[in-house]
Amino acid sequence: MVTRRAFFGSTLAATALAAAEGGKAAKRACGSLREAARDIPVVGEYDVLVAGGGPAGLATAVTAAREGAKVALVEAHGSLGGIWTSGLLSCLIGFNNSDFDREVLSRLDTYGARCHRRPKNDTHSFIYEPEYMKLVCEEMCADAGVRVRLHTSVAGAVRDRSGRNIEAVITESKSGREAWRAKRFVDCTGDGDLGALAGCGYDVGGDAPGDPEQPASLIALVTIPDDRGILKCIANEASNFAEDGSRVHDAKFVLLKEMNRVGITPSYGHPTMFRVHPHLYAFMCNHEYDVPVDDADSITEATMRARREVFGMVDALSRKGGKAWDGLRLVMTAEQIGHRRARRLHGRYTITLEDCLEGRKFPDGLCTCSFGLDLHAVSKAMNNVRPAGQPVHVARRAKPYQIPLRACRAKDLDNLYMAGRCISGAFLPQASYRITGTAVGIGVGVGKAVARG
Repeated sequence: MVTRRAFFGSTLAATALAAAEGGKAAKRACGSLREAARDIPVVGEYDVLVAGGGPAGLATAVTAAREGAKVALVEAHGSLGGIWTSGLLSCLIGFNNSDFDREVLSRLDTYGARCHRRPKNDTHSFIYEPEYMKLVCEEMCADAGVRVRLHTSVAGAVRDRSGRNIEAVITESKSGREAWRAKRFVDCTGDGDLGALAGCGYDVGGDAPGDPEQPASLIALVTIPDDRGILKCIANEASNFAEDGSRVHDAKFVLLKEMNRVGITPSYGHPTMFRVHPHLYAFMCNHEYDVPVDDADSITEATMRARREVFGMVDALSRKGGKAWDGLRLVMTAEQIGHRRARRLHGRYTITLEDCLEGRKFPDGLCTCSFGLDLHAVSKAMNNVRPAGQPVHVARRAKPYQIPLRACRAKDLDNLYMAGRCISGAFLPQASYRITGTAVGIGVGVGKAVARG
């Protein structure tokens, strides 16, 4: 146990920065309450502390531990995997490019828990069962010797006397308020929470004030006893593809027509349903617009609104869809809504649109992103039409480009790194590198870098 004075030393400036980050919440509150000073127990000291156990955090922590670092990983939810598990994503995109990818796939295969996203000509997209992915993530961390703490949220960060380094991260959990010391820290929260709490600069939303932002989605799992009447609605159904892998039926369009037929106009203009396991299907059919990543009230409202929409869609299809939809039932909705937007923490390099369109490489390149600029609708009225000035053909023009380490190192701090969608980049590039396959590649590269010091 250390005293507050001994632990914090001359870190009042850092504390003020963290308090400023909570300014929005304070304005909404009824006045304010000063918290009494108290001692904060230090949980431990590590070479690397990773905040966030999603795809990027998993890859960062496991890789750093395998490189010989003493690693701790803290995760707010009750499982590792982030959007893969708590978010029920059920789909790996831009995958199979690294040994880490292939290990995840191999471990899923041990449980018979994955298949191809399309029957042919697609070796980089896979469907998996989220519950088995939880186990795979836990096994990989355990085998690598990573200390994992679930149900633990990052609540603050303390800088050292120089102001250029984080001395400790503060967390909140059932164990109370605790401190975690480390030599290096990695923000893998997806939303850039740790960097923001530490006082780092960041951007969110479009590249200019007032620009629109990408929506969030709440994914669900559904079941149906007999799917023979809805095969054309299932995105990974073999009969929807020709021998060369080209589409015979656009499953998204067919599903949308079915929804319209029963009186549903989904908030997502391109609803998707794909088979995860016999009689079990992922259901991605909603958008929630303009949901800030730093506003718990807005996120709560969006989650509950999305859940009501998902229930309504499943109910309408089961009651009004006819024999083809008989027995359709909702199995579960995701524990967390899936944000496409995020804080983009200021790094030592900012990934630009030109980097993507020209397929640039860098001396400190960590991995290659081959995914297009995946922009979703920024409002329900747009129905997935891209914003003005952002041509539809941009995604097709994007070329494989590298993610440099400099974009994964905080500009404002010397021992803070980032991995995942909160790295330093412009709005349009983030629509490409935010996919989980690239997040894993970034995590592997950052994990090696922080282990080396």
